[in-house]
Amino acid sequence: MNQKPLFSVIVPTYHRNDLLAKCLDCLAPQVQTLPTEEYEVIVTDDGSQTIAEEIIKQCYPWAKWVAGPRKGPAANRNNGAKYAQGQWLAFTDDDCLPDSQWLASYAEAIIKEASYLVFEGRVYVDRPKQTLSEKSPVNESGGYLWSCNFAVKKELFDYLNGFDERFPYAAMEDVDMKLRLTKAGYKILFIKAASLCHPWRNNKGWKEFKHHQKSTFIYLSIHPDESQRINSVYYLKFLLTGFVKSTLPGIIKFSGRGLWSACLEHIVFLQMVIILLRKQRTSIL
Repeated sequence: MNQKPLFSVIVPTYHRNDLLAKCLDCLAPQVQTLPTEEYEVIVTDDGSQTIAEEIIKQCYPWAKWVAGPRKGPAANRNNGAKYAQGQWLAFTDDDCLPDSQWLASYAEAIIKEASYLVFEGRVYVDRPKQTLSEKSPVNESGGYLWSCNFAVKKELFDYLNGFDERFPYAAMEDVDMKLRLTKAGYKILFIKAASLCHPWRNNKGWKEFKHHQKSTFIYLSIHPDESQRINSVYYLKFLLTGFVKSTLPGIIKFSGRGLWSACLEHIVFLQMVIILLRKQRTSIL
């Protein structure tokens, strides 16, 4: 009988076969320093216009392709976890580039820090920022548990019922996961050596900002106590800090490139300030 692998790497994808291929190149046997028999790679594909099944069969036969449920990133990650045979789940995204020691670093942490059931890794960028419209979930010191780079014991993930599938967009579902883990008493340890690159990506405009806004309201409806932290003051600070520390110097540094995207973000933050302030007043009345 074959022994179960230590890790099941879950890679959700959606219409980004070119980026997925680069990610899988980094996860290939002989590229990752962790022995091949100690991990498996599962690509869970939410695509409808195009899918990655044929590419994986031809170029990455060591990876397993499964069809996604087409209900958003949270549900897609859960779908991949259902097929996992590993003792631990290691999550990354199709636009990420794991370092060669990524899995080996998590494996070392599992041995040295046996009391922990959740680890998060370093997320860095590939170059200096070039426009105000570029973004990346950089994590150099921990405290975020971004869904693009963390490892969790599969038994714990199943106990928590995975990601909350009420989040239909790529926003706040990992914040929700972190909060539920924290409330349940589980500590998260940052493993800097478990690093990967998340290249800069351009904001997708108004639609992406609105998705984040809707996800925040879903989050607050699930965790109403979080309104003490995520409120009108919270977004007002984000707006002012971002404008002063990022947008203003960025106008000069990037010669105004991406300014419209930055303005859209500030508009959405201002909307959040107004909406949350109204909700606060209504609750008082």
